[in-house]
Amino acid sequence: MEIATMLSLALLVFIVIAIAKTAQIVPQRSAFVVERLGKYAKTLEAGFHLLIPFVDRIAYRHTMKEEAIDVDRQACVTKDNIQVVVNGVIYLQVVDPKAASYGITNYRFAATQLAQTTLRSVIGKIDLDKTFEEREAINIQVVQALDEAARPWGVKVMRYEIADIELPATILDALEKQMRAERERRAVVAQSEGEREAKINVSEGIKQETINLSIADKERQINEAEGKARQIELVAQATADGLRLVADAITMPGGKDAVALRVAEQYVTEFGKLAKTNNTMILPAELSNIGAAVAAITKTLDTVKQ
Repeated sequence: MEIATMLSLALLVFIVIAIAKTAQIVPQRSAFVVERLGKYAKTLEAGFHLLIPFVDRIAYRHTMKEEAIDVDRQACVTKDNIQVVVNGVIYLQVVDPKAASYGITNYRFAATQLAQTTLRSVIGKIDLDKTFEEREAINIQVVQALDEAARPWGVKVMRYEIADIELPATILDALEKQMRAERERRAVVAQSEGEREAKINVSEGIKQETINLSIADKERQINEAEGKARQIELVAQATADGLRLVADAITMPGGKDAVALRVAEQYVTEFGKLAKTNNTMILPAELSNIGAAVAAITKTLDTVKQ
């Protein structure tokens, strides 16, 4: 009875083990490599699968997701013989589970080592200043080299990113001094540019002011000249009109007598002013004869009229 019980238990354990080895569930975005009697048989995709117990076995399990693998810090020497310490991250993905299983023993280790050697080679071709400016170009070169080498492994290298670049303390101090000097130079240049612009603006203002003043003075002189010309024109016109009226009045009946009377009055008045002064004056005899003076003026008027 005990032997039968033990046989039953052994049979049950065998059945459980057989079922466990027969039924396989592959998770999403995963792939299992199956070997049959030690030889590659097939690759199981995501889902439920049945295997032959004790004949088929899961030899390798791969994730088809993109993996981020840290690349250890390493010392690199630039083209100008400056040692820097660089670390980064590599992103890769298994695209062929069979090649990833049998193409190389450990594709993760191989990818990180190849990334380190490629990075040292790339940085050795550029100067220290370019390592910061051309970080993107360095990443691209590393990815190209890794992707070409990892193709037989069934692995696709997606990208590589430099995480950090550490410089020696002496280089950091020199760079800091250089940056400080550059900032001071830029400040001096900016100040000089500002002063130059200010002087230019002031000179432009003075120039514009001078031009405006000259234009205003020119317009003032033109206005004054026009005013004087108009004044002269008006005076001449008024004088001409006055003379024309006088001439018309003289030609009228009694005009000559009126002119003679007016001349006589003016003569007497002016001669009286001369008599009031204490100055001794010698005058021609004709000037004392009013009638003669008036007759002379009347004769002149007749001549003008003719």
